[in-house]
Amino acid sequence: MKKLLELIGFIALVQGVLGLVHEFTHWHVGFVQRLGLLDGYEVYASVALLVLAFALFAVAEGQGS
Repeated sequence: MKKLLELIGFIALVQGVLGLVHEFTHWHVGFVQRLGLLDGYEVYASVALLVLAFALFAVAEGQGS
């Protein structure tokens, strides 16, 4: 379970960073900007993904080995 939480956290972290990179550099990377549902809220969604990633890492650490 710990490895699964870490994997999902890593994916959320990467997508959050890529979403912010897209917003500030206009490179076409990441998944957040491709969702029409989030038009105008891409920065908030990217920050939420970063927070989710750190929460998942914390839960994974609490799981132990």
